[in-house]
Amino acid sequence: MTKVSKTLLAAAAFAVIATSAFSEATWDFKAGMAYVYGGPGKMSAMAMAPAEKNHEAMMKNAKKVPDNTVFFMDNGSLYSTSGRLDPTGNFYVN
Repeated sequence: MTKVSKTLLAAAAFAVIATSAFSEATWDFKAGMAYVYGGPGKMSAMAMAPAEKNHEAMMKNAKKVPDNTVFFMDNGSLYSTSGRLDPTGNFYVN
């Protein structure tokens, strides 16, 4: 998994972890920003360098996160799986 993919996955996971209850609020990811998950309790955001060459380097191995991807923490490690959560937090495979 590329650094960009891990960054995007981590940012999404952090948003899930940061809320204790199910929420239908959208996440506010902004163009030109990088969201970095550095391990349990370590999240940061920073502006990316605007150069086209920088963008091309990041996109070279980037992968789009599929719809219905669930992010979660287990024993201090970040995981993702395909499926959905209902409003009570129960997981279902699509």
